[in-house]
Amino acid sequence: MSDGLVKQARARLAPVVDRARDALTRIIRVSWAVVSAWVAPARAGLRTSGRLRPWFAALRASVPALALASTAAHADTLHRFALIAGNDTGGADTRPLSYARDDARKMHDLLTRLGGVAPADAKLLLDDDAKDFLVALSDLEQRARAAQARGERTALFVYYSGHAKDGALRLGASRLAFDALKRRLADAPVDIRIAILDSCRSGALTRTKGARRAPAFDVESGAARDARGVVILTSSAADEDSQESDALGGSYFSHHLASGLLGDADRSGDGRVTLFEAYSHAYARTVADTADSSAGPQHPTFSYDLAGNGDLVLTDLRASAEGLVVPGNAPAGAYYFVDPGGSVVAELDKAADTERRVALAPGTYRVKRRLSDRLRIGEVEVARGRTTILQEPRFKDAPFSDDPVKGALLDKGAWWTFGLTGGFQSFFDAPTRESLFLSVPLFGAEAELHDYFRRDWVWGFDAAVGGTNGVLALPTLEGPAYRYSVVNVGTSLTAEWPVGRFSPFVGVRVAYLVMGRKFDDGAFPDQRFAMVSPGLATGARLQLTRRLNLTARSRLQYLQYTVDAQRSLGFWELAALLTYEP
Repeated sequence: MSDGLVKQARARLAPVVDRARDALTRIIRVSWAVVSAWVAPARAGLRTSGRLRPWFAALRASVPALALASTAAHADTLHRFALIAGNDTGGADTRPLSYARDDARKMHDLLTRLGGVAPADAKLLLDDDAKDFLVALSDLEQRARAAQARGERTALFVYYSGHAKDGALRLGASRLAFDALKRRLADAPVDIRIAILDSCRSGALTRTKGARRAPAFDVESGAARDARGVVILTSSAADEDSQESDALGGSYFSHHLASGLLGDADRSGDGRVTLFEAYSHAYARTVADTADSSAGPQHPTFSYDLAGNGDLVLTDLRASAEGLVVPGNAPAGAYYFVDPGGSVVAELDKAADTERRVALAPGTYRVKRRLSDRLRIGEVEVARGRTTILQEPRFKDAPFSDDPVKGALLDKGAWWTFGLTGGFQSFFDAPTRESLFLSVPLFGAEAELHDYFRRDWVWGFDAAVGGTNGVLALPTLEGPAYRYSVVNVGTSLTAEWPVGRFSPFVGVRVAYLVMGRKFDDGAFPDQRFAMVSPGLATGARLQLTRRLNLTARSRLQYLQYTVDAQRSLGFWELAALLTYEP
């Protein structure tokens, strides 16, 4: 049959399919209401009946999925609130983390962009303590009460990534006990409460979370009877450690949960990711990815009590016009989407002849499809405000050594960048910069060693030269002309705080300066002054492409002049740096 006949047949069948789907939706709604009426009074008995428990578990797992069509529209009427916390510190007996705040930022972006949470109803806490956490929770509870007073149904999302130890969340030097948090969630004045807890981590490429092995999130298999409408997802079972990967730039659990919410968990293909779909996806992928790790497989846990609510839609992939569509005619397989920083932001397991959508934020991504003997690698630009179609035929074959996910990225370790710089140097003291050390432009080269001492620390080596013409000021007559020159060599150590492509930094620097005068008139001897100069450096780096970075930087330096008097001088430098990563 030709393509034209197929399209005509589809067009004629579309109204019939729509009417059938509407009828099926009405049937499911009625069926779900009947089943809910039967399940609710029997649930207490089922919790204690060993013979009936497996039947009820199967029913509870399957019925919400069948009821998705009837509950999706109802779930969208919820007024949603979210508290997202990421904490890289857990007290004196824990190691600083690298990814907890990044995980929190990703979840905040997901919930506000796709999860139906208005930015004003979302609170993002980064490295705050337990008191700040509870204050933010109280503020959201007050907003929820006001919404309920207006007759609105409400939902509260609580996400935490950070240290967890000895039965408590460790937010800096403060603690928040698991039991206290669960009681607070149970008493929250909202209809549905969802807590997602990802405990802390330490180590190298794949590491266990927490300073030592200790009970994780001890969540009972069935929620208490008075806590209806409470769901708790955790990254691991009560007797397991949680793990993370440097290649993913975060924990396995949070990565796969976020990737699922972006579209990989949308197995029904309706453009919405439900709570059950998201958890099932995160569970399966987390167990698979940690099965061969030194800590052993990690099993996320799920405490569920949403009686009468059915399943809940967490993200709507159609909420934003922008995103990426992998068309049905694209080859089947696993697709990986890598941001300019080298982190895998989303994955997609595509079946043959099935269209899939990934709700990526606007930006440039490297896309990889892994075959048995080679890679298929391409690049895609997700434009703001419109849907982008992935063009897989434009991908290029590449060896495994070019793998942006499984190859060099995993073993990257310390890495170098090299660049050219242009800037300006000037002393603060006016008489000094007018007659002694003139203001000059500087041009030079730099090399930077990243992640050598620890992640996001940069050890830099720089050299620059500059010069200008001047005239020596004499009391009684016009002085001789001379050429003023500067040689500036230094080393610095800075710490970066990456936020997407933007990485602000601050650090210290030690320089060795050689400044000289060379007179045009040979009767005057050349002069030279050299001194070690300590200082501070700050600025920000912007990643232009996968290998090119543009840096804006300022420095404050101190210099002691000891020729004809003891003088303490200060000078500043402004520079722009273009670097390349081989």
